Amino acid sequence: MKIYSLLAGLLLPLASIFAQQDTVKITSDMVNTKVLKKGMNRYLVYFKLGKDSTRSNFNIWSRSIDYIDYEGRKAISVTQEWEDNTKIVHTVYSVCDEKTFAPLFQKSEWTGRTNSTFDFLKKEGYIKDTLLKSTDTARAKKQPYLAFQQALSEYVLNWHLDLETFPILPYKDGRTFLINFYDPGFSAPALQAYTVTGSSKLAGYDDQQVDCWLLTHTSPNNKEVFWISKKTKEVLKLEQQFGERYRFKIKLPE
Repeated sequence: MKIYSLLAGLLLPLASIFAQQDTVKITSDMVNTKVLKKGMNRYLVYFKLGKDSTRSNFNIWSRSIDYIDYEGRKAISVTQEWEDNTKIVHTVYSVCDEKTFAPLFQKSEWTGRTNSTFDFLKKEGYIKDTLLKSTDTARAKKQPYLAFQQALSEYVLNWHLDLETFPILPYKDGRTFLINFYDPGFSAPALQAYTVTGSSKLAGYDDQQVDCWLLTHTSPNNKEVFWISKKTKEVLKLEQQFGERYRFKIKLPE
């Protein structure tokens, strides 16, 4: 009996520790797409080579959300246009299921880079207008094909729509979200951990102090902190540090 009592005394604190951990794997029934508002959202994106360096490499990201009918089902479309000071460098049109936000379609075009189309309903992926096939042996086609096949068999969320994904999550202080993110045309789906690391007030116009969740994601040599409005759930700011460099995204007024 003393042995059992000793074991119980050791296991109870461990059980308490695990009970305090709030980690949830995001599933299709946990997201709330109703918080996504139809209309345009614009972000100022810039870099700093050091904490006290001047800002550089300015971009404006325009992201338009709409509620549409797509192939006989209710869906949400997101149209993105990224521009620097001289030209549009990237456009992408994405369609997701209205309820689960699972990807249905994406067409992506880059200036000077590879264009792609991925149709999740037809189960077809294209790189440079060439259909990806199981017989492809070249690395540039085989990897995207295998990644796409895996994405078709799992519940994934589009990593290219992270700024639209974060608003739909069930926030709670200290909670870690495990999100099966997939960026069509790139690496295979993988669980990414994003943790609600606290709250902060973000200064806005007219002396407003916006109450925000802080959502943190880390990977080797990289740390991202997102400011998510508790009221509207929209992403208002990103501060990312990778090595000695920084990247910022700031939501602009309409």
